[in-house]
Amino acid sequence: MKFLRDSSVKGKRVLLRVDFNVPVGDDGLVDSKEDWRIEASLPTINYLLSQKAKIILLSHLGRPGGRVVESLRLDPIAQRLEELLGHPVIKLNGLSCQDIKRGQIVLLENLRFYPGEGKNDSDFAKELAKLGEIYVNDAFGDAHRAHASMVGLPRYLPSCAGLLLEKEIRVLSEISERAERPLIVIIGGVKISTKIKVIKNFLKKADGLILAGALANTVISAKGFAIGKSTSEEEMVEEVKKLKLTNTKLHIPVDVVASIDSSGRASSRVAAVGNTKEKEMILDIGPDTIQLFGQVISQAKTIIWNGPMGVFEVEKFAQGSKKIAQMVAQSDGFSLVGGGETIALLEQLGLLKKINHISTGGGAMLKFLAGEKLPGIEALK
Repeated sequence: MKFLRDSSVKGKRVLLRVDFNVPVGDDGLVDSKEDWRIEASLPTINYLLSQKAKIILLSHLGRPGGRVVESLRLDPIAQRLEELLGHPVIKLNGLSCQDIKRGQIVLLENLRFYPGEGKNDSDFAKELAKLGEIYVNDAFGDAHRAHASMVGLPRYLPSCAGLLLEKEIRVLSEISERAERPLIVIIGGVKISTKIKVIKNFLKKADGLILAGALANTVISAKGFAIGKSTSEEEMVEEVKKLKLTNTKLHIPVDVVASIDSSGRASSRVAAVGNTKEKEMILDIGPDTIQLFGQVISQAKTIIWNGPMGVFEVEKFAQGSKKIAQMVAQSDGFSLVGGGETIALLEQLGLLKKINHISTGGGAMLKFLAGEKLPGIEALK
């Protein structure tokens, strides 16, 4: 694979694929606490500016499904990028940018407005390729998706990895190949269907695997315990049963915080796993689970974390996620964290600087570390 510093980009039209998929507020602006993905690509953009390149930025935002959605236009992204760079950014509504000059930056409209992006359509990739002379991929957060701008473009243009992608590959490869043990992996979030392969791989590779959040509800259900009206994927129960659920490496909640209302307006209670009432939902991990997970984390020399422990957006159900965040931040081991929600939580608690490596990819990070090949990276080889 070629890297940006090994490539000749001076004065060239550079198609730079970035991951600017950041939340836009109701005020139509990007919150300065939510712009870490934009900041992560600044070194690559500044390097290209120093080379007097003509920079054409490609990104997506949200999931418009191949159609134009006004609220997902990239204008607020361009505005925030301009503020961070201190350099003008021209936002274009289409895919045409003929008169770009050296040292200029243009941002094309949301790639996912075009059906060809998600379908990895070769004609769409060729249309994009006509805009540049060289392709630079700096979008690690999207590297696990076989989209036209990720895997199609390298077929038609000389290609290389940007500074951010290079750093992610270097750090994650080091962890993957030479992680100091014990290696403890914490996976939270909602869907076990998107992470089941990763969970299987980490059950083999890690010394301890902690599962929490809604995805753990599916595991609890597979073990035959009642979960009430909790969010789960019942269609995944049979698949989850194939995991060795008695494996001593696997740690799931032993008690939970349950309520009939996920907004926090109704009363809540701590219940032992399996003691959730019919109308209740599991919304956080309980105190005994926090203590159990804490003991596992305290032994770690390397910690990988992706996904919250519960509905952390509601204060009443945020304690588990907050306590785990503090334990990971205070650990003497090397800490590696990915996933937008997890990073937002650490930012909120002022703990980001205590994490050794913040990955710009959540799903991509887990898949890379579990030994899966990522299409966006393979395409550059």
